Formats: sequence, structure tokens, C-alpha cells
Amino acid sequence: MSRSQQFLSDNAAAVHPRVWNAMRAADEADAPYDGDALSQALDARFGELFGRECAVLWTATGTSANCLALATLCPPHGGVVCHREAHIEMDEAGAPGFYLHGAKLMLAEGAKDSGGAKLTPDAIRAVIDPIRDDVHQVQPHAISVTQASEYGRSYRPAELEAIGALAQERGLGLHVDGARFGNAVAFLGCSPAEAVGPAQALSFGFVKNGGMGAEAIVFFDPALADVARYRRKRAGHLQSKGRYLAAQVLAMLEGDLWLDNARAANAAAAEIAGACGERLMHAVEANEVFVRCTAVEREALRAQGFGFYDWGEDAARFVTAWNSDSQAASALARAIAAL
Repeated sequence: MSRSQQFLSDNAAAVHPRVWNAMRAADEADAPYDGDALSQALDARFGELFGRECAVLWTATGTSANCLALATLCPPHGGVVCHREAHIEMDEAGAPGFYLHGAKLMLAEGAKDSGGAKLTPDAIRAVIDPIRDDVHQVQPHAISVTQASEYGRSYRPAELEAIGALAQERGLGLHVDGARFGNAVAFLGCSPAEAVGPAQALSFGFVKNGGMGAEAIVFFDPALADVARYRRKRAGHLQSKGRYLAAQVLAMLEGDLWLDNARAANAAAAEIAGACGERLMHAVEANEVFVRCTAVEREALRAQGFGFYDWGEDAARFVTAWNSDSQAASALARAIAAL
């Protein structure tokens, strides 16, 4: 399998050259931890991006970003409502329970018609309405949505506003897992502020989008960041040379590189999706393509050199990245059409 035909994951993509250059430029002595000039610049830079006051912490992984953010919104005796196929439930090895000291994930089904692992207000109510308001049952304290979702579906601003209105009505915090936030913004064509809605915390993903090893936890309530700083240290995620993480994040924001990268990945996914016809399992609204195909068909694609993950018995997932080769994407599209 050639590297150009790699559609396993955007986590496997190369680091963008501008990120490497920014890390090299940061290779000067400065204050340790997050006291350096680059780390100190994050709040203002994200404030410009979202048009409101932000407090921003870097961390190295998406799992730590999600869990540290949620730990500020939910106490150990509480619960976080999420979709039953959310990344925090399916792919983080119990990390939310670990970081939140035992808090419970409260699983919702999401929309039955459109699917795509997206939550709706009705799905959230179905989880929280039956809970008695007494000490014998876990009480919800937060909602977590994924933008774009685990099946590559993007929440429209109105959908986020509706969930946010419910959260405010019930006194719940709202967290957005934005591992592919750039892809959602690129698809929606809206502002970053509209794509995050009335959330209190956002895990802003960069690693999947051309970064090397840095994510941002963006708090729209700065007081939450004061708590998260202690939690980050206690969890072992306060790196002593934090300027290298901040350099990556700032490089991705410079000139909207994060958005250009996401647009490139989305375009490659759209080309592949255009050849799938009725095989397409979910509308492609980011950089993931879920395709119905048998085991024999999947082996036929692998025999042509394409790399991807099986997704259940009769499906496959193809993920494009900022540097996906256009010829390889076209070749994959032709191969799927010819099955």
C-alpha cells in the first residue's frame, strides 16, 4: 500500500510543514510550562477567532482535551449525556470515568431517521426526564456533542442552539468534542462561533488536521479554565516545554491554515462519496465516507492497494486528510464505482 492510497485515518496523515517550521521557530529558551509568550497568546488569538472572551489550554491528545473539559462541567457524582456511539463512550477506554472520578456517561440514541450519531433535544430529554430528583439516582450535569459527529455529520447552528437552549433550561453544561471541528466549519460555511453554538467548552482538534501533537481546550467561561489548569497538572498533561504545543496551535490558526486543510480533506471525501451511489451509508458532511460493501468487495479494494478500516460486517470507512492525494482519491472513487 502506497502512502498516497492511505485512507485509514486522518491521524495517520503527515504533519503540515508550517507546523514543523513553527516548532523550530519556538526552539528558543522561554518560560516553562504555559508561562511562555506563545502559550500566553492563545487566549487573545482564540478570542479573535470566536468573537468573545476565551481561556485556552493546550494539551497533547483529544482524549485528555475531552475529559479535562468535561471534568470542569460535571462532578464525580454526576452524569454527562452523550450519544451512545460518541467517541467518549466508544473509543476512550473509560477515560471519562477516570478523569471525572467516577461520573457516569448517560447514553442517548439520537435521531432515528437521519442517524449519524447526532443528538437531538428529544433524545436528551428521553434520557434525563425519567430521572428522579433525589440522591438515589445519578443527576445529569452536562451534555457532550461531537462536531462533526462520529459518522461525519455536522450539527447546523440551529441544532446546536436548540440543544443549548435545553441545556440552559435544565441547568446543564454543554461541551463540544471538536476533533474534526475544522471539517464541520468548512462544510457548514459558517463562522467558528456558529459551529460551536452556546457551548461552555470546546475540544478544538488540530492533530487530525495537520498538527503534530497539540489540541486546544477552549473555555468560553474563563472561570472554568482556572479549575482545568489544576486538573491538567494533576493528570500529567502539563508539559514543561509547552511552547512547542502552543506553536503548533498558533501555526494552524495563522492565515486560517486549519480551515484550508479541512476544506482539502472534505473535497477529497466528497469526490469519493460521489462515486458511492446507494452504497453511501451517511451523508458526507466532513472527511469521513461510510460505504456498504461486502467482505469480498473490501478485499478487492485492498488488493488494489487502498487502506481503510472495516466498519462492521458489511461496511467500510474511508477517511481523507489535508494532504490526501487527489489522484488516489479519484482512483478510489473509480474502484468503488466499479465494484
